[in-house]
Amino acid sequence: MRKPATNQDIARTLSEISDYLAMEDEPFRPLAYGRAARAVQEIEEPVTGIYKEGGIKALLEIPGVGASIAEKIAELIDTGRIAYYEELKRAAPIQMSDMTRIEGVGPKTVRKLYEELGVKTLTDLERAAKAGKIRAIPGFGEKIEENILKGISFVKKTGGRFVLGLIEKDVVELAERLRKEKTVREVTIAGSIRRRKETIGDADILAVADNPEALMASFVSQPEVTHVYAHGETRSSVKLVSGIDVDLRIVPRKSYGAAMNYFTGSKEHNVALRTRAIQRGYKLNEYGLFKRLAGDKEGKRVAGDNEEELYRALGMDYIPPELREARGEIEAAEAGRLPALIPYDSLRGDLQVQTSWSDGEHSIIEMARAAYERGLQYMAVTDHTKRLAMTHGLDERRLKHQGKEIDDANRFLAGEGIDFTILKSTECDVLRDGTLDLSDEALASLDLVGIAVHSHFHLSRREQTERIVRAMRNPNVDIVFHPTGRVLNKREAYEVDMERIIAVAKETGVVLEIDAYPDRLDLDDLAARRCVEEGVLLVIDSDAHHASHFDYLAYGIGQARRGWVEAKNVINTRPLRDMLKLLRRNR
Repeated sequence: MRKPATNQDIARTLSEISDYLAMEDEPFRPLAYGRAARAVQEIEEPVTGIYKEGGIKALLEIPGVGASIAEKIAELIDTGRIAYYEELKRAAPIQMSDMTRIEGVGPKTVRKLYEELGVKTLTDLERAAKAGKIRAIPGFGEKIEENILKGISFVKKTGGRFVLGLIEKDVVELAERLRKEKTVREVTIAGSIRRRKETIGDADILAVADNPEALMASFVSQPEVTHVYAHGETRSSVKLVSGIDVDLRIVPRKSYGAAMNYFTGSKEHNVALRTRAIQRGYKLNEYGLFKRLAGDKEGKRVAGDNEEELYRALGMDYIPPELREARGEIEAAEAGRLPALIPYDSLRGDLQVQTSWSDGEHSIIEMARAAYERGLQYMAVTDHTKRLAMTHGLDERRLKHQGKEIDDANRFLAGEGIDFTILKSTECDVLRDGTLDLSDEALASLDLVGIAVHSHFHLSRREQTERIVRAMRNPNVDIVFHPTGRVLNKREAYEVDMERIIAVAKETGVVLEIDAYPDRLDLDDLAARRCVEEGVLLVIDSDAHHASHFDYLAYGIGQARRGWVEAKNVINTRPLRDMLKLLRRNR
């Protein structure tokens, strides 16, 4: 029986059609398919269900989906394939999604490599690069060939891992379905998902059930399961359509807390806990905490129902899952010095939001409404600047016109009785020499200024650092967006002296960002912790390009918590007036 097409399946297919069309130098259709792919990826409701209930007409209600694309989505749902997509693949039999995972390898580069060298796969690409054939193609050269090899190495290194914010939904939906089974008492997602690791290898679900056999039968027969590795009474293991492996373990209720602790990890944290237990005369495992007694192999069970009592019995405060990485949390919990981690519902605003003025999907007022509906009080419009022509970046003239639209939008919201403020801002491009893409006069007219690096990623560590430092020293700059430029599973961080960046931020008062977009999460947790230690203020932003992206803020908070960040360290936990006072220009 054919599995129903998921939103991810549909989006991936539309995205590949976009790449094939871009490879052929199509002027407009690649953009149309790309927009439709993003819209399908973002929609909460299963597109298959939308189609089954309302037909083609219902598909046309999805933003960016026109008649032609709607017909192709319907064809994929009905038949499992799209004839047009198959034609494109026959004309150019290339593993498109694999090839374009390599940083700097876009559809047009793929076409050139295919035409000149017959490259179809990553293996072909690596072989050609190692043989020195790519540098001989006109317009490529030795540096591009070297960067392609670095990109292939990075993809290999990260292969098999999934970006948390892009895969978690599949696991959560599965866990929610299991939770609704009549036999189930408890269901928890454990492992690195619970610790909010930015990428995960697999997923662990724990459950307590009155009828384990029935729950296991339900688990292995879920619609997104494509392969069953094991089907047992207390543990089963499957692969989902998305490619991730998921284990379900059923444990006794009295051991639920101990099992949750054990299967949450990390391995290093568990080792440290077990060592502490032994030092205190206990034995700790996934079944509970046991007091060692002479002549009693098992010992007396003293904790295990829940995690709080387990930590308490070991003489320490409860350690939140995000901190369980053996980075000093055991000692801090023992001394009562754990940080009061930033709560997940504590953000008042979002200071990096893109709109349809550049590469966002929605208008300013639409993004403002979406932010307000999620409980935010303010947002900054930060569309790209003129150098990023591919995103329709703003020059000084368009920025001024946008400011007038923001004024109109604020007046409209106030007239509607909506207590929400839209701030004038920008994601100003940092040029190679560290100057900025807009004039100082234009930047000074804004409520706040964010800067970001979008080019020349392969500069030396010294050059890249000095470039960013020069930009930070511009008195108009308030925030550095996604400070290391990484894209998880796609592009490594550029070479930069983060200690120097943090030192200059401390000196100048520039705020550093934790970009919550799932494949960025930049700063990482270690750099965020250094900021806390040095007294450098942070901001957590969604980097929203779509109304649904405000939901990504939770991933940024998770990253911050992993970095021992408290609410006081983050400027947008404050009301608007207080937040503005913390900006460099207002101090």
